[in-house]
Amino acid sequence: MNYQKISTALLLLTSSIIPLHASATDEQMLKQEAMGIVKQFGGTLKPQLVKAMKEGGPVHAIDICATQAPKIAKQLSEKTGWEVKRVSLKMRNTNTATPDVWERGILEEFDVKQASGTKAGKLTASIVQDGKFRFMKAQGAQPVCLTCHGTNIKPKVQEALNKHFPKDLATGYTLGQVRGAFSLSKILEE
Repeated sequence: MNYQKISTALLLLTSSIIPLHASATDEQMLKQEAMGIVKQFGGTLKPQLVKAMKEGGPVHAIDICATQAPKIAKQLSEKTGWEVKRVSLKMRNTNTATPDVWERGILEEFDVKQASGTKAGKLTASIVQDGKFRFMKAQGAQPVCLTCHGTNIKPKVQEALNKHFPKDLATGYTLGQVRGAFSLSKILEE
């Protein structure tokens, strides 16, 4: 009888420890998977923007960004099973880039860390929340980004921004500043 109680107690104890270890392993795997999706997003959009800049300058690149970035996010979401988007405290597209409460808090945290010397490209955050694994990776303002997101925007570029994004807030950035983040979430299986 005592042997059965001890076995049951050990089984319960072991089963409660194993998921904690597996959960940490799962979280690390989910982070790696999310980083891979972020790289796919950037690896798909950036060459299109570079090509557009060469072919038609920043005005053409704005057209590409306005049409292709949402398509890429949607395609990656459908392909991977993750919700994929970009968010910012200063949104360019309020329909797709407005952060929720958790994202806003992380973006504010990213700003503080970047201002303290951490490079934007190194900033990530993740959490398991409401049955989802959530992941964010900061986007830093690179030199080419400042053409449309910086402090000195040319009139034709501003006209194109106004056309595509009438409620645009995504300007005034300086080199290296966090201008937003990739935000991914995946529903966890029970």
